[in-house]
Amino acid sequence: MLFLEHPPRFLFFTGKGGVGKTSIACATAIQLAHDGNRVLLVSTDPASNVGQVFGVTIGNQITSITAVDGLFALEIDPQAAAQLYRDRIVGPVRGLLPENVVSSIEEQLSGACTTEIAAFDEFTSLLTDSALNADYDHIIFDTAPTGHTIRLLQLPGAWSSFIEEGKGDASCLGPLAGLVKQRAQYKAAVEALADSSRTRLVLVSRAQESGLREVARTCKELAATGISQHYLVINGLLPQSEAVHDSLGKALFNREQAALLAMPLILQSLPCDHLDLKPFNLVGLYALRQLFNAYDPKLIAEIDQPITINAPELSALVDEIAVDGHGLIMFMGKGGVGKTTLAAAVAVDLANRGLPTHLTTTDPAAHLTETLTGTLENLTVSRIDPVIETERYRQQVLDTKGEQLDAEGFALLEEDLRSPCTEEIAVFQAFSCIIREAHKKFVVVDTAPTGHTLLLLDATGAYHREVSRQAGGNGLYDVTPMMQLQDQKQTKVLIVTLAETTPVLEAVDLQVELRRAGIEPWAWIINNSVAAAAPRSPLLKQRAYNELGEIDAVAHLHATRYAVVPLL
Repeated sequence: MLFLEHPPRFLFFTGKGGVGKTSIACATAIQLAHDGNRVLLVSTDPASNVGQVFGVTIGNQITSITAVDGLFALEIDPQAAAQLYRDRIVGPVRGLLPENVVSSIEEQLSGACTTEIAAFDEFTSLLTDSALNADYDHIIFDTAPTGHTIRLLQLPGAWSSFIEEGKGDASCLGPLAGLVKQRAQYKAAVEALADSSRTRLVLVSRAQESGLREVARTCKELAATGISQHYLVINGLLPQSEAVHDSLGKALFNREQAALLAMPLILQSLPCDHLDLKPFNLVGLYALRQLFNAYDPKLIAEIDQPITINAPELSALVDEIAVDGHGLIMFMGKGGVGKTTLAAAVAVDLANRGLPTHLTTTDPAAHLTETLTGTLENLTVSRIDPVIETERYRQQVLDTKGEQLDAEGFALLEEDLRSPCTEEIAVFQAFSCIIREAHKKFVVVDTAPTGHTLLLLDATGAYHREVSRQAGGNGLYDVTPMMQLQDQKQTKVLIVTLAETTPVLEAVDLQVELRRAGIEPWAWIINNSVAAAAPRSPLLKQRAYNELGEIDAVAHLHATRYAVVPLL
């Protein structure tokens, strides 16, 4: 493995959910410990479970992995860290400020940025603790902070006054209110991250165009903060020998190879390792020790029976949706799970049934008008460009709130507006023009804002202001968009996931977030299921068997209704 040659003290693994970061971090820790090093493995990933992988209970204290000499592990619970962080900030003002103001502060502190900053607050001590560093030869982090978080930590030390004076919008600067006292520690941590002699950052991806694009964005973001020692790992590649067994295996192999050939330029220059898809779940020491080995067909368990599942198909959900004759259909889920494709498929199906349908997307790679090649009766397609909408929103805020700021305050506001929340808010403002159509036709939305962003907008009154502005004060609106989203008679939210551990956990978190906003997801869609594709390749059959537990969990624990779409 190239990323394991002459490894520095700190190794960070980053990438989208479900690409194998935790497994690779654990296998790396085992390898380095096997070479005679004392190694500390630290997880800050809310969806990973290092303890489960090793078969031991770890938690928020350094624990010896007794089966591996020299290996120790620590799991930072980011949700618990975020709650302590919120309590530290909100506690002193509770009872002193009006309840609606306190609620607004709490909502600012409930998003993904707060969770990431709170986790960073925890593990910066590991980067800067000289005694701890003397105890271990290597410290490995499962999940690195994003470039946005690091830039926030590099900003001038004027967060508190900036927030108190109300100069920023409700997005990411709120979480920084509790960090002022520890700026020296953060400065040292960021310097350690940027020092290539001490830190190596490993980008993990699957051989998929969307995943590789996202990794390329991460690479650029981190390079802009001074972190430039990047390595790339392409995980889960189907071996060519498995492509001869059936048309599915052949298509999958060809698609992965095409994605590698079309890899973004910024990634092509990085040292890169390829890891074969494994037939087994990467749990336990034996499995982890096999991860860096080449594919061995002998490791596949003999499955004589074909893998079949009895699950509802997507068309069954569309049958239910079509009965209403109109409504808002919103697709939500993490990147790379197939929201755009499924939104297009549902819109086309509704249109083919003679139902007027408007499909709108924010995906810059969707090119839906080209995909649909021409026109289809009853179907209108539009695209909201998130880059244009976000820039328009940023400029509006800079021109108003930024007008009276000094240079330091303006820099803070500019970084605050680079938050992922900003794009969601900007895009949803554009969406709000289209939502009114759902009273007379179907409006299918690809990529909806998260529950946190919806609550953020609602808490700051942005919904009502936007609705009033668009209505022109003519009283056409009886309800705000938030109220429409909470009404299942008018809106159906579909959560898209994959039949894998991490994507399902992330979808569960999303569902909790939506429920907190008073929005009950209508259905789940498990996309790209190998089990539903009836594969004949021995490796894919084993992977299909591994999916059955996740599909069962969605069906019986998480979803009120669901559908499974096969890998095509």
